[in-house]
Amino acid sequence: MMMGLSNPEVGILMLGLLIFLILLGFPIAFTLIAMAFGFGYYAMGPAIFNLLVQRTYGVMSNQVLIAVPLFLFMGYMVERANILDKLFSSLQLATRNVPGSLAVASLITCALFATATGIVGAVVTLMGLLALPAMLKAGYDRKLSAGVICAGGCLGILIPPSIMLILYAATSGVSVVRLYAAALFPGLMLAGLYVLLIMVRAWLNPSLAPKPAIASQYVSRGRIMFDLATSFLPLAFLILAVLGAILFGLATPHEAAAMGAAGAILLAIGYRAMTTERLKESVFLTAKSSAMVCWLFVGSWAFSSVFSLLGGHSVIESWIDALNLTPLQFLILAQVIIFLLGWPLEWTEIIVIFVPIFLPLLPAFGIDPLFFGVLIALNIQTSFLTPPMAMSAFYLKGVARDMDLMTIFYGILPFLAMVFVAMVLFYMFPAIGLWLPNYLYG
Repeated sequence: MMMGLSNPEVGILMLGLLIFLILLGFPIAFTLIAMAFGFGYYAMGPAIFNLLVQRTYGVMSNQVLIAVPLFLFMGYMVERANILDKLFSSLQLATRNVPGSLAVASLITCALFATATGIVGAVVTLMGLLALPAMLKAGYDRKLSAGVICAGGCLGILIPPSIMLILYAATSGVSVVRLYAAALFPGLMLAGLYVLLIMVRAWLNPSLAPKPAIASQYVSRGRIMFDLATSFLPLAFLILAVLGAILFGLATPHEAAAMGAAGAILLAIGYRAMTTERLKESVFLTAKSSAMVCWLFVGSWAFSSVFSLLGGHSVIESWIDALNLTPLQFLILAQVIIFLLGWPLEWTEIIVIFVPIFLPLLPAFGIDPLFFGVLIALNIQTSFLTPPMAMSAFYLKGVARDMDLMTIFYGILPFLAMVFVAMVLFYMFPAIGLWLPNYLYG
């Protein structure tokens, strides 16, 4: 029956079947490989074996992807350095006179820790154990407290050094260095919007975030400076050293990632948290996560090759052309599709499977892939924050068992609105992100 279909129709059938199998819960990477093999054998016969071998070798020898396991290892080591408690306490002291001080301290801690680790689940879980009880004990609104942790924990997939940006670079061919430079200020802008939201809500309705008892106590400036110097500054220095080495051309992304991994080990030793067991655990988790990413790329690139060979991309391009869209309408359509895909799918699947479908269409609309990548990085935040499949809410629920999911969902919604505000601002003023790569690299 399949032989009676035209090739483009087979390509669309291939894509539809893939989405159906993913929704059924089949492993993404091996589903992609199986689909590429099955439909590829139909399209090109035994030559599909050569294609799969070439794609596997291409992924394993891709220098851009070398940074992934190194940044993952850096994140897992920082997570095990027992720095979070001290970091949160010092920021709590430093922001004690700010409206919503505990929530602001929690968000800054989340942002810094998420940037250092890049692991959303770990940040939300750890902050749910540390900061959530502190905010609730101080009388903070349950919805606000939950929203702060869920939103702040997701910032690591946007603010460099972000693993998501590395995967987009490997998929699109855009320079990782330029992507990091372009995503830096939009990421800081989104974090700033979150902080502004907290402060305005706390100012308008002080009952949401009562002043903590520590605000009325005298704390010497020397103690605050010492606490920040021993908790905030080492982690901030590690992140800035890695990022600065990349942005100023002192090291390639994978060289800087290796430097970051070594720095994370030194950080763990400095905080007396380095043990053989923790090192082995970090190596194991790094290998496990890296293998998942690499097999996703093998499957994705093989799937995309077969999909293009069958004419699937031409069908999508013809459909987009028939809609006669303006560049703005195309951008809105692409972002809405990515937003909807974020409900059932993880960001890794969106980046390696569905973003490549849009990339060939960008030149026709005169859209810079660099600008498109940062817009997607902002949009991907929503995949963790949009009910009913907001994964950050489920991570928090796992450690806050006395808090129901609807409370967490309601707490997330104002922060979700800030993501859309950030996307609109970046579209209206693209220089927010693009001025730095243009200034640094022309």
